[in-house]
Amino acid sequence: MGMKKATLSAVALLSLFILSSWGYNAHHRINRMAVYALPKGMFAFYKANIDFITEHAITADKRRYVDSAEIPRHFFNADRYGKAPFKTIPRKWKDFNKRYTRDTMLKHGTLPWTIQQRYYWLVKAFKEHDTTSILRNSADLAHYVADAHVPLHTVLNHDGQLTGQDGIHGLWESRLPELFADRYRYPIKKAKYINNPLTQAFVICQRSFGKADSVLRLERLLNKRFPADKKYTMEKRGQRKVKVYSPEYCRAYHSLLKGMVERQMRSAMYEAASYWFSAWVDAGQPDLNKLIKTSATKN
Repeated sequence: MGMKKATLSAVALLSLFILSSWGYNAHHRINRMAVYALPKGMFAFYKANIDFITEHAITADKRRYVDSAEIPRHFFNADRYGKAPFKTIPRKWKDFNKRYTRDTMLKHGTLPWTIQQRYYWLVKAFKEHDTTSILRNSADLAHYVADAHVPLHTVLNHDGQLTGQDGIHGLWESRLPELFADRYRYPIKKAKYINNPLTQAFVICQRSFGKADSVLRLERLLNKRFPADKKYTMEKRGQRKVKVYSPEYCRAYHSLLKGMVERQMRSAMYEAASYWFSAWVDAGQPDLNKLIKTSATKN
């Protein structure tokens, strides 16, 4: 029995590692830069709390280690629902719930509806002038919006496990930003008002879904011509050495993607800010300047 529990725990931890989104550094960067896309009525408040917004960019990921219900909120396996899923998937949760079993929904992810839920939680926080709730829900909402920009979060083959490309998930969303995000340009457009938060969540997921094939296909192409003995290297992380994709392999793959990672990060920043802005508008545009000096709870 003890061995079985240990095995299940190992599997759970492996699943969490595979589904770890964007990499912690990328999530931090997305949340931080989203602040600069906000209008005047919001910018001062968010700028004053930018460290909190940045620090809590990965809180949603951390929750997965203590709450299994958190796991499906970070992805949506759209291809589970057909070759052209976004033409047939019911948008409203109650309609989706009628067509598919709860087990199916939990297994294949609830990301679009999670974005919608956190959006309305943020609206409520604005209406109540609750500083801590505003900041926590802002950080979480931006996290889920960022997850929706990861192509591999929208397909069954989320880590290349179906095509012999194990590890591509971390390569695309963690290793590439780690190596190249400092060189990206982030000319963030000012946030826009989102008329329907659920519809927009599906739009984002559909766009990412359309990129998943290229993410996988281009890496398969690279593997055919890149020297296998130079694909990985050992790097020191903390007190130990770990096997990682080599900088040379990453540069080659990054080049084949033609700026996709940069565009997705930039879009995530813009969309996150737009969700914040829209929630503020829907809450009646409360005066956030009165909340600037109100301290948020750290933990």
